[in-house]
Amino acid sequence: MAVQYKDYYQVLGVAKNASQDDIRKAFRKLAREFHPDVAKDKKAAESKFKEINEAYEVLGDPEKRGKYDELGANWNQMGGRPPQHRGARASHGAGGGFGGFEGGANGDSFSDFFDAFFRGEGNGGGTRGTAFPFEGVKQAKRPRQVESEVKVSVEELLRGVRKRVSVRHAGQTEVEKMDVSIPAQTIPGQKIRLVGKGENGGDLLLKVVLAVHGDYEVEDGDLVRAVGVPVWKAALGGELEVATPDGVVRLKVPAGTQSGRRFRLPGRGLPMEGKKRGDFLVKVQVTVPESLTPEQRAAWLHLQELDSVEVK
Repeated sequence: MAVQYKDYYQVLGVAKNASQDDIRKAFRKLAREFHPDVAKDKKAAESKFKEINEAYEVLGDPEKRGKYDELGANWNQMGGRPPQHRGARASHGAGGGFGGFEGGANGDSFSDFFDAFFRGEGNGGGTRGTAFPFEGVKQAKRPRQVESEVKVSVEELLRGVRKRVSVRHAGQTEVEKMDVSIPAQTIPGQKIRLVGKGENGGDLLLKVVLAVHGDYEVEDGDLVRAVGVPVWKAALGGELEVATPDGVVRLKVPAGTQSGRRFRLPGRGLPMEGKKRGDFLVKVQVTVPESLTPEQRAAWLHLQELDSVEVK
């Protein structure tokens, strides 16, 4: 009879990339909930409790978890089948037993899938099997995690976007295209995991990379935009309209503003760790007209005369 694959992550209700601490917490919570000594439906609770213990027997042990993740749902391509006999096993330590159940050391408490996957001798001394022990069977290609990049603009990073990415796996000439959703407020450099989209059923990790923007420079989590200010406005003061990723902002320019001065708009930059967003910086670049009308030239000459008088 065919042995069905067991998703131990689903059993414990944790993500595939959950930390060992998260797995331990999830196990303890479920073990308390479904322990036969406290559950109303003893029979159903006992079955669920054994399933939880089996899942933790694998995911709670980094070595077993690594083998389980590496082969995954493709385990039966390795010729997986139940062993000829089963026996009692002792747990590797489930973080504190509950009554008569100590992490699976309850005689014939593991499933056929566990026995077929971790094929070892049931001698009561712990499961010492390997995920790849089947003799005479040609090994299938192992799942391999693949890493790539997806470029997004500042606006796409802030608002979220659905992008089409192309990935070429090792040894293949064809490019695989797939759509990926980039959530709003994604931090630059963050990685998005696509389960099963890597090589041979492995995962694909996409690093979110900020594309070069023609209007902004990036300084850590801050965005810097150089804005031209007419020389007369820099001298006399006035208002300036500045386009930001969040829309146009009206900025007051004080009289006597010098070229290179920066004005900070808090919370309008990039998403960052530890705080919501960086800042938006307006960098003033005082501009001088390349050509003058007769009236403008007369005005500049008048200013020159005044300056000469002051110097004397």
